[in-house]
Amino acid sequence: MSSLMPLNIAVVTVSDTRTVETDKSGAVLVERLEGAGHQLYAKTIVKDDISSLRSEVSALIADTKVQAILLTGGTGFTARDNTVAAISPLLDTPIEGFGELFRQLSYEEIGSSTIQSRAFAGMVNGAIVFCVPGSPGACATAWDKIISEQLDSRHKPCNFTDKLRKV
Repeated sequence: MSSLMPLNIAVVTVSDTRTVETDKSGAVLVERLEGAGHQLYAKTIVKDDISSLRSEVSALIADTKVQAILLTGGTGFTARDNTVAAISPLLDTPIEGFGELFRQLSYEEIGSSTIQSRAFAGMVNGAIVFCVPGSPGACATAWDKIISEQLDSRHKPCNFTDKLRKV
């Protein structure tokens, strides 16, 4: 079997209240991606407003060394959940199956409450963007059951690594 092609991955926590010390969701994603053999390229916490989110993610999209961006938080239905509004317009190609599969898997864990998740993903400028809810459990589900395989160059029959920019 071929070896893993490590990717440069940025993690963005979307929150008005989290700090480096209290960001458990971001920590789950960092732990998982590093454990899988990928490189943490950047880790930030961004306020949950459209301008701040677009600015942060646009800079990551423009950085030719970033191959994947994982956002956690801001995907619910409160007035301060702005990830969908901020990030969706930036995507060149939505990956509809990601949100569908995430909600299916999440249903097995939390039941019908999963309908309040607006998890989504897409491709833009040679990078892939995954947006997941802000709970550590949701981050673990998304990484363990979907993202890890789709960012693993060895996963068959297909994965996204051959569609990402080369660094």
